[in-house]
Amino acid sequence: MARICSIRGSRVRSGGRIHRSGLAKKKGGIGRHVTKVVKRTVSPNLQSKRIWVPELDRFVRVKLSCRALKTINKNGAFKTLKEAGII
Repeated sequence: MARICSIRGSRVRSGGRIHRSGLAKKKGGIGRHVTKVVKRTVSPNLQSKRIWVPELDRFVRVKLSCRALKTINKNGAFKTLKEAGII
């Protein structure tokens, strides 16, 4: 299954990690030099949760990010899930 938040649509992003070698000038070296840039992926913090929806009187199982969980706590489960098109 894809690593995508079902509420916000957050997905895996790609980025770069900079490799540096050498000793900093502050520590007595000649400075840090960029030797290469390595590709890496940044994954969202996904959780599988059963969320109780009082309006439907049942649990709904969703895969969501922690930021989406904060959105549900703020706006309510029914409203947030309905806007996302899950229910």
